[in-house]
Amino acid sequence: MVGTALAACLALVPTTGLPAPAHGGPPAATSELARFYDQRPQWKSCVLGPDDEDGRRLEKAGAQCADITVPLDYARPTGRTITVALSRIRATDTAHRVGPIVFNDGGPGGPSLTSPLAARTAMRDNAARYDLIGLDPRFVGRSIPLDCGWPVCSALVSACMTLASFDRQVAHQKDLARRCSTRHGAVLPRVTTRHTARDMDVVRGVLGERKISYLGYSYGTYLGTAYTQMFPGRYDRVVLDGAIDPREYRLRLLSGREKIGDRALRAWAEWTARRHATYGLGTSGPRVLRTVERTARAAAVRPLVVGSCPDAYWVDDATVPMIAFAGAADDRDPARHALAGQLSVLARAARGERVEPTPDLVEMLDFALTGKQSRYGSAQVAILCGDGTVPHDPEVYWRDIQRSRDRYPLMGPMANNVNPCTFWPDLPREAPVRVERDVPALIVAATGDPRTSYQDSKALRGMLPSSRLLTLAGANHHWPEPTTTGCSASTATPAWTTRSTPTCGRSGCPART
Repeated sequence: MVGTALAACLALVPTTGLPAPAHGGPPAATSELARFYDQRPQWKSCVLGPDDEDGRRLEKAGAQCADITVPLDYARPTGRTITVALSRIRATDTAHRVGPIVFNDGGPGGPSLTSPLAARTAMRDNAARYDLIGLDPRFVGRSIPLDCGWPVCSALVSACMTLASFDRQVAHQKDLARRCSTRHGAVLPRVTTRHTARDMDVVRGVLGERKISYLGYSYGTYLGTAYTQMFPGRYDRVVLDGAIDPREYRLRLLSGREKIGDRALRAWAEWTARRHATYGLGTSGPRVLRTVERTARAAAVRPLVVGSCPDAYWVDDATVPMIAFAGAADDRDPARHALAGQLSVLARAARGERVEPTPDLVEMLDFALTGKQSRYGSAQVAILCGDGTVPHDPEVYWRDIQRSRDRYPLMGPMANNVNPCTFWPDLPREAPVRVERDVPALIVAATGDPRTSYQDSKALRGMLPSSRLLTLAGANHHWPEPTTTGCSASTATPAWTTRSTPTCGRSGCPART
């Protein structure tokens, strides 16, 4: 959202939590965990191989990496262990060193190992006062990634037009839950935000620090809230950008927020209408939106063919709204051009024209219709399902979809759609995070953020009397930087390489018309 300005603010916002523990390790009451807190990291090159671009970028910036051992289940610290991956760029201004700062770029399920790279640029001279710590949360990125072998970015598809196609989506989401349970059933109950917060505190101890600072975006604000509530006195500066009201955190995070997404989409439509000569989507905002809605309806009748068979993409009415939702999260011109270009191609396909995808659309459709981000989608949903419950009756979702469809034809079916958590094999084993302690954090919010609402940031501000709220008025941008898909950035290696059939449409490559 406002990452550059925000990160620079970090050095200016000291916080004073409750009294810190007397040493870097755990308190005596958790002596079984001492072996984890007392380990010392073996710092080494971040480069894993000749094709490791992220590792080379980290190494060029002077970073080193290490793997830290943590319990799989903190309730059984003598049992199975896993590792989490860290990167570190050490402070160079040692005379004014503040300490380590840990980053989380959101998701959930987004890797943050490379976050120090952007942070060092954004923080400018202030970066020299911190050890910049990138941390891939458990089962994300290099921290033993979770991969359920999912062929789509399933959590963000839209509901289709008819009850029959919705029933096919129900079967599809049930299958995704089954795949994850089959592959990873034993660990799924431990893929949670609370466990990641506990990992963060082990990292604090391993670094030999009494306190850590924290900068989290989007979902990362919920993780930051969890850490400050679970470990009072062990944090220094805390910045939460694009905050989530912890009372509203759930997989159906978009349900009830259709108006926010619709407002961002309408702003994009007005922008696009002024460029009708380029994109041909309509000469006014309402006309642009009607074109997008007609495109989705056409995709419901017959999936749109983008590209050339046998490698063509099939784009159905589950995917068109997702593309619109994803692109509308960023109100800057490059993102708006990208979304207009993608929807222009789809609108032409809906008219029966032969079309080839733009590079942006290829990236989007690879994400949406293949398993190239299976690791990201798997971790994201596993965290959300492990953190809280959702309705388990598909009829609840169908009723909500129908209620919202008339008013928000694009945003409503997407915000209220069924998901894998509906059929998840395990119920959460811990209560959701609740705010019970004051935290003097800096909360940053944009009034038009289409993902985490401004109301959420104001609500969190109200729960934390000592916090401060920095408002960016009139902006519709969400941090972290959205990918063309809208799920989140990910460096995961593709687990699937074949393109899947639509979740609403039929199978096979349709004949050209």
